[in-house]
Amino acid sequence: MIATLLVGMLCVYLLSFTVMFLLISRRLRGEKMGMDAFAVGNLTLGMAYVLQLLEGPAGWSWMSVVNHSLTLCSLLAYCVGGARFFGRAVPLLWPSVGIGVGYAVVQVLVDAAWGSVARYSLLAATCALCFIGMVAVLLYGVRTFARDLRGEVLLFALLISGICVLNVIKLIKLLSGGLAALSMDGPFQMVFYVYMCSLATILPPSIVWLVLRRLTDALRGMAARDPLTQLLNRRGLTEALDAWFRRPNARARLLLVDVDHFKRINDNYGHHVGDAVLCGVADALRGAVRKDDLVCRLGGEEFAAICMGADDAAARRVAERVRGAIQDKVMLQGPRYAGLRCTVTVGVSHCFGDEASLERAMQDADAALYRGKRAGRNRVEWASPVADAPPGSAPMEAAADVALT
Repeated sequence: MIATLLVGMLCVYLLSFTVMFLLISRRLRGEKMGMDAFAVGNLTLGMAYVLQLLEGPAGWSWMSVVNHSLTLCSLLAYCVGGARFFGRAVPLLWPSVGIGVGYAVVQVLVDAAWGSVARYSLLAATCALCFIGMVAVLLYGVRTFARDLRGEVLLFALLISGICVLNVIKLIKLLSGGLAALSMDGPFQMVFYVYMCSLATILPPSIVWLVLRRLTDALRGMAARDPLTQLLNRRGLTEALDAWFRRPNARARLLLVDVDHFKRINDNYGHHVGDAVLCGVADALRGAVRKDDLVCRLGGEEFAAICMGADDAAARRVAERVRGAIQDKVMLQGPRYAGLRCTVTVGVSHCFGDEASLERAMQDADAALYRGKRAGRNRVEWASPVADAPPGSAPMEAAADVALT
């Protein structure tokens, strides 16, 4: 009686979360993150348990055959949902139809040849193998595609391992004691359905949490990146530097990179071409810096690169590589553009060792950048040992910026 009540509760849990997952997937619109597939998994498993309540004692019946097929289809749907959550475009409809129909045929053949015990044993063995595969994929994901969700993925692996062990025990009991092992009044079935109810209570909210975390991370990423070039913006740069300077003895150098005569490009070709040039500069900048360096678009045609832990020689090499990479890159092809290229002037700051020094480093690199513009552009200029401009000269520098860009 208690086990039957637990199965009824399990049906309510699964079907309730089916509705929740469907509502969430509709709100997500384009990128559903597997919520539609998770809804299908809950629905098919809930229907399987409804049939189990209706069919009565374990044995041969068409309800039982459909129940077992729906159970396997639910496992497929959960796997597809997980794959879609991690960005894999995996189909669900036709594989589910194939597995459902195919497994129903296999059940009929197995039951006709060896009886209902063999058919129930087949389901327990198949489920156990599926769960072993899930756990293996999750453990692999902890080191690869799911590194950012290590704790959550390990929890899922632990919970799925538990249901895998229970299916192995069920298989052993079926092979040794027959269908009597599946009596709803038996202690094993009680433990089995208590654990399943626990899973139904823990896993669906955990899936919702993962989706919320992904959405939050995406919003944080959008807030930290320039929408045109996908480089860090000023906010993202500040956050990344804050993390870097938590390390002991962390040092960095700032490279200010400004596109030469960018206004001419906009005037001659239009702003859409100017945007394409900015994206090309961003790509060249990404490719020219070192692996751990930060790249940022400060605004307009001005970019910045932070050389982490670089000495004078390393910073100069990066700056020259940036200048040369952008100079050599063809921004747009076609007869109208005639292999459009552009150049940049780079100002390099002194070494700085904390986030509070960033503003001073910005001023040093900015002054060096102005000198480079005055000296003919398309060059790297190093910050001088002394300040380049006396206090109160900011308006003159701002005017020079307009004139020299």
